[in-house]
Amino acid sequence: MDKTIYLDNAATTKIDKEVIKAMLPYLTDQYGNPSSIYSLARESKKAIESSREEVAKAINAKPNEIYFTSGGTESDNWAIKGIAFANENKGKHIITTNIEHHAVLHTCKYLKKYGFEVTYLPVKENGIVDINELRKAIREDTILISVMFANNEIGSIQPIKEIGKIAKEKGIYFHTDAVQAVGKIPIDVNELNIDLLSLSGHKLHGPKSIGALYIKNGVKISNMLHGGGQERKMRAGTENVPSIVGLGKAIEIATENINEKNEKIIELRDILINGLLEKIPDTILNGDREKRLPGNVNVCFKYIEGESILLMLDMKGVCASSGSACTSGSLEPSHVLLALGLEHEIAHGSLRLTLSKYNTQKDVKYLLEILPEIVQKLRDMSPLINQN
Repeated sequence: MDKTIYLDNAATTKIDKEVIKAMLPYLTDQYGNPSSIYSLARESKKAIESSREEVAKAINAKPNEIYFTSGGTESDNWAIKGIAFANENKGKHIITTNIEHHAVLHTCKYLKKYGFEVTYLPVKENGIVDINELRKAIREDTILISVMFANNEIGSIQPIKEIGKIAKEKGIYFHTDAVQAVGKIPIDVNELNIDLLSLSGHKLHGPKSIGALYIKNGVKISNMLHGGGQERKMRAGTENVPSIVGLGKAIEIATENINEKNEKIIELRDILINGLLEKIPDTILNGDREKRLPGNVNVCFKYIEGESILLMLDMKGVCASSGSACTSGSLEPSHVLLALGLEHEIAHGSLRLTLSKYNTQKDVKYLLEILPEIVQKLRDMSPLINQN
């Protein structure tokens, strides 16, 4: 097939042409350092503050609560380490889940070296946290709850409003990794009682290496980067003006008429899910059927490995990913899928397909034509199927 069909939008997204257009002046003529005082620099400063307003508007925050970072990983690190070190006199207990992104999990693991204790909440079979388990995990010395808004692999959306309410009642800071959610579903940080929120530009048709951390006014947090006085002396380093402008434009486009845009993507998602379950026997849908991101489809095909599926899809012009970490050199399947209670053999046969506004019914139709043949071909060669 000549055309490439891109179905890995949870990994990264195609940058919007309007975003490139907005960034271009700051890559060419408007190159001033926003910390300087002359007019060329003031134009850069003005552009940054305009983007800050757009990001704040997207999540119903105040502009002075938005801090630009290099992306979701930095935002997660800053939120968790910053709260931990600034509040350790109150306690050294953190609550998170066992399906978080590694930017959260590895940060929590790092903090154990400094005497912090971490409780990892299990999830139910649909990938959603049990609120009762959360309540039980809270201790007198709990200072932070960090639960992702929506999972990057299986798309399950967590009960963020309930978690935020509990955290507020207990006087505990609440952070959510919303990298996969911002620009895809409506978010109001005030209504949801969120104290800190991480987001990233390249997940919503913006540039890579730019993100933001929302820090509610009044939150006690330490700086992670020290140097100059950028970002109101909270995050040192010369600002990445073109990318900040790109993030502002991307989030503006993504959140405008968001529910209307989602209707189209949800329709494609459901056609794809129903088609896979109908056409391919022994297929398991991972994640909650309803409480999931608009463009997320994650399935396991029994008796085969996800890596083989990806290679054969690639030969057919389809870009996708597997929930299995074996694609990055590990023999272990995804920690997320194992947390759902799936057996190793089944978890290895996972496939994640993530849609965006650029995908069409033609793309979905093509996939539903080729994928059953690919799965059957692999099963015909699989020694696992003969054991069942």
